Amino acid sequence: MIKERGIYYASNGLYDIIKKLGGDCGNPGHRPVVCLVKSAEHPALYWAIPMGIVGHRIQTAMDRINKFLSYPDNDIRSCYYHVGRTTNRSIFFVSDAFPIIDKYIDEEHVDCNKNHYIIKNKPLISELERKLFRILAYENANPNHFRQHITAIKNHLIAEAENIE
Repeated sequence: MIKERGIYYASNGLYDIIKKLGGDCGNPGHRPVVCLVKSAEHPALYWAIPMGIVGHRIQTAMDRINKFLSYPDNDIRSCYYHVGRTTNRSIFFVSDAFPIIDKYIDEEHVDCNKNHYIIKNKPLISELERKLFRILAYENANPNHFRQHITAIKNHLIAEAENIE
């Protein structure tokens, strides 16, 4: 059962669906995602944001991310990324967000004590939610604008969840 603000690893099956629907999810590998909030559109659906570690990025990649972070708040591109602390200094790829259901969770991300990691940092949560909701609003006005095809994935997973229930 997905918990809001919990960090998980999505299954390859979900990434296969994204590709099948014409989306691009880059190189997902074994990348953690934070299931930030439950969707208002369906009780089984959550909004997940892929994550990475700042220390794993080359300088040119960090320069690009910092360029987006420097855009004014009224520019949608300022919402594409966020840098914050979880178990490490993390990059949240907000514009790569996608919906997810329980079926496509492989495992929980754990902390150094082997406990499921749930983000509790209120300023981090607030900023991630602000950026995610801006991305989703933009997506609602411009379906499948982002490379992963958020709207197509959402419709597919809602249909799948309704067939499961």
